[in-house]
Amino acid sequence: MNFTFVLSQSITQALGVTAIIYCLAAMGLNLQFGYTGLLNFGQVAFAAIGAYSVGVIVISFGASLWAAIPIGLLASVALALVLGIPTLRLRADYLAIVTIATSEIIRLLVRSIALRDTFGGANGINGKMGQAFHDLNPFHADIDLPFLTWTRQDLWVVTVGWSLIAIFTLAIWLLVRSPWGRVVKGIREDENAVVSLGKNAYVYKMQALILGGLLGTVGGIVWAIAKQSVQPDNFVPDVTFFSYTILLLGGAARVFGPIVGAIIFWFLLVFVGEFLNQMIDAGWITFLLPTDVGPIRFILVGLGLMGLMIFRPQGIFGDKRELALNAR
Repeated sequence: MNFTFVLSQSITQALGVTAIIYCLAAMGLNLQFGYTGLLNFGQVAFAAIGAYSVGVIVISFGASLWAAIPIGLLASVALALVLGIPTLRLRADYLAIVTIATSEIIRLLVRSIALRDTFGGANGINGKMGQAFHDLNPFHADIDLPFLTWTRQDLWVVTVGWSLIAIFTLAIWLLVRSPWGRVVKGIREDENAVVSLGKNAYVYKMQALILGGLLGTVGGIVWAIAKQSVQPDNFVPDVTFFSYTILLLGGAARVFGPIVGAIIFWFLLVFVGEFLNQMIDAGWITFLLPTDVGPIRFILVGLGLMGLMIFRPQGIFGDKRELALNAR
């Protein structure tokens, strides 16, 4: 069994493009759920908005990537307003219902045959939608270290992606330690107490929804640029729930929680999958087929996460008190 290959693939994916995308989505959920107590079950909708903004504007309309990015961010703000205006004055579960339904509406809309010329239908949009970004690539060779392997294109995306995460982490750290951060934490724990102090809880919740959605949209933009392809069935509700898993794994309402959670989650997922594949190839496991590895790795990782939730529900860096949620 080639254990070096297993470890190399695991580390590469734990620090790779997919981990960055999910980390950005989880950072958005951390602002919304971790700090403010908003139950957004449709974070994938914001990611889809970002990815399809790049794909449609660059490929379908032939415009510049640098025009597509701000348009995608503006579309994310508009989506947050549409979701938040009718729901944020109500109980927390109304936002959860509306957001998960909206994410599926968006996915089915871009998948529809009627809009195939614009959104590509079930096949999505494929093409060099991130070429303007890759043209700026300063790296001239792939990286092939003992435990780390990326193409020069992925290396450029990873470099920029983790740089963005560092910038956003610093911004969130400053934000949650400001008066704004103290107010949204108060909303999470007791909204009525915050209102009694003269604060407009509705406005603060809307701001948190918009900021968290923008982080998810950036993740979608990175998705489109890195993969040069946007498929509707990539934006299923599972993306949101994986992002929640990453957030809870690292610790909700902790600045570094999503980062640690994303790295650990993808390391474990890839490690278990590659380890099982190696054992099947070596003949050490005869009761499984290679096609069984995919679902089994999710089962095993899921069991481990269940154990974490039982014995340490606050996550690795979390605090049980930060899990308080005012759902009234």
